[in-house]
Amino acid sequence: MTTTSTTSARGYSASKDQLQKRLRRIEGQVRGVQSMVEDDRYCIDVLTQIGAIQAALDKVALGLLDQHAHHCVMGAEGQLREDRTDELIGAVARLMRRGVRSWITEPRASTASASRRRCTA
Repeated sequence: MTTTSTTSARGYSASKDQLQKRLRRIEGQVRGVQSMVEDDRYCIDVLTQIGAIQAALDKVALGLLDQHAHHCVMGAEGQLREDRTDELIGAVARLMRRGVRSWITEPRASTASASRRRCTA
């Protein structure tokens, strides 16, 4: 008699340690940005760090998408494969939409004296 397990491993199980290390590193970067805000650091420096965090999260997301495609989608059969393909396409669409900003306008003219000064309202 054969039995099947009701619990299946996730696609990222093999790289779970690496994934957790990356996420802990990102968590540390977020704490660093919190400290920068507490210390009233220059806005552009804070934004630069936020960009680095977003890039790191994008790498994590791409890794998860890759693992999902190879393990969960390609390993499925029939209707389940179609459903998981649709899920994957939806996840990619959501990740791509995240970067779209309709409210960004042309940058305002700046003066040389404003360079690198702390922003105050």
